[in-house]
Amino acid sequence: MRRRFSDNQRFLILCTIAGVLCGLAAVGFHLAIHHTFELVWRLSEMTGPVWFWVVMPLMPATGGLVVGLFLWKVSPSASGSGIPQTKAAYYNDFGRITLKDGFFRFLLGTIFIGMGNALGREGPTVHMCAAISSTLGRWAGLAKARVQAMVPVGMGAGIAAAFNAPLSAIFFVFEELLSDFSTKALGGIVIAVVVAAAVSRSILGEDPVLQVGLAEDNVRTAWWMLVSIPLGVASGFIGSGFVTTLLKARQINAQCTGLPVWLKPAIGGLSMGIVGVIAFAFTGIFGDPQTGVFSIGYNSLDAAFEGRLVLVVLLALFIFKFIAVIISYSAGGSGGLFSPTLFLGGMLGGIFGVGLLALHTHLDWFGGLPRNEDVVGACVLLGMGAMFASIIRCPITSLVIIFEMTRNYSFILPLIAGNMIAYFISAKRRTIPLYDALLVQDGVTLRKMPSYQGMRDYQNLPVSAIMTHDCVCVDGSLNSAQNLEKLGTRKHHGYPVINAEGALCGMITHHEMLEHVEHGLDDPLAKLVLEQKLVAVNPDTSIRAVAAQLIKEDVLQVPVVSQKDSTKLLGIVTLHDIARQQNAVTEQVGRE
Repeated sequence: MRRRFSDNQRFLILCTIAGVLCGLAAVGFHLAIHHTFELVWRLSEMTGPVWFWVVMPLMPATGGLVVGLFLWKVSPSASGSGIPQTKAAYYNDFGRITLKDGFFRFLLGTIFIGMGNALGREGPTVHMCAAISSTLGRWAGLAKARVQAMVPVGMGAGIAAAFNAPLSAIFFVFEELLSDFSTKALGGIVIAVVVAAAVSRSILGEDPVLQVGLAEDNVRTAWWMLVSIPLGVASGFIGSGFVTTLLKARQINAQCTGLPVWLKPAIGGLSMGIVGVIAFAFTGIFGDPQTGVFSIGYNSLDAAFEGRLVLVVLLALFIFKFIAVIISYSAGGSGGLFSPTLFLGGMLGGIFGVGLLALHTHLDWFGGLPRNEDVVGACVLLGMGAMFASIIRCPITSLVIIFEMTRNYSFILPLIAGNMIAYFISAKRRTIPLYDALLVQDGVTLRKMPSYQGMRDYQNLPVSAIMTHDCVCVDGSLNSAQNLEKLGTRKHHGYPVINAEGALCGMITHHEMLEHVEHGLDDPLAKLVLEQKLVAVNPDTSIRAVAAQLIKEDVLQVPVVSQKDSTKLLGIVTLHDIARQQNAVTEQVGRE
């Protein structure tokens, strides 16, 4: 019997359905967070002006406690942004993300962000929509490769619906997730993105998520827009500093073993709540629950666009939001970094805009400027784009998303200048982009992910990006025959030797253990490797340096150990790992 639809037709039909479902889910997530925070704010106000200062910090803490318990017992995959988890599932598990992951991402994101924690909804939306799309593909009985292809479809649909910016969604998928601009991938993504954006616009309206009132008649390309150059430099350094601080804070949180895992988001929420009310007290911004550093805070950006925030308020919001985001994310809750990135960039741009107006007033350096609010609003947009390029490291997306929000071609040239400067400074200061760095920190290998552009960039990556975290070890308290029996059919060239205390004490090859058995040696392996010169590397050692050390020492693999404790095994890297990735990079560069 002839099949009714071809494989390609079925795939495109599923992409259409995914666009509808993802659009509805993204809109529902947006409304759930918005109304939850509105309710939290009103309840805090009802307690009275005195108790408000006590109750409001407790709200993010309560949300953190609930989310922490769920993450601990029910759905640990719903922590963090969601974009790293989506990338890991796409490359390491054929795109398999369960509907349970999507449901709890919706629920815990609503609680954590809606209760006031200073994170964004776009990253969780990506993970949630990727889960919907992946599940749809599996339910339809698609092959593994097709299920994997459904992940970028959901990812694009989620971003399109969250930002109401479909073009940006397409570029983001290719910049962040995919390395191959194939027409097959593009076709399905475009369908889902258009449908999801249509669903979002039919419910939330035609305007983008941020209301920008900068008409092309009011703001035209002019030489005062060269402010984008110093703004790009500042964004490059600040953005890379933000990523470094965030990763360090996460590392400190992970190393703090004295606290239960489920309690950490609550403590982070309480700390963030205290920062939030201090920001309110310092800036004097009251009455609008969405203005300030709590939750998403897009209304603060609207106020900056309109030139309603003075320099001190812009600076305070930038500093307090910076601190609040670091606390909220490193505490291990559920929320993303898109909105905070745009917030920080907008406040930084506003600071530059107010400074530009001050120079014009006191030094009369410029001939004619637009209205004050238009100058500040333009700088806010330029700052958003530059900070996005610096932190998220998707420079094309950072250009297109600002254009989709403004529909103003006058910003293209200064945007390109500022964004590219910020991107190159950030890339120079930090080799691994944010989301990949988060995966490395969580022990997820990047070996299957898109190749870094150019041999030089790849060789400068830390070896933790490609090492095997779950390596096969042998027991130092047993002899070779006993270990070979335990290994069974698992055969590798070499194994780390772990003693009774769980410490690394040496390396031994499979061939050496066979020789021990042949010659009747029954000493424990820990004793046999006691005099061995152990060659080991740290996780931050560059791939280039590790390759050189492997060749120099004439070994095929080395253990990766903690910098603080050389007996703590973190993983293992082989010469084969390095050669395989090097070949992948060579092929990628050759195609380009």
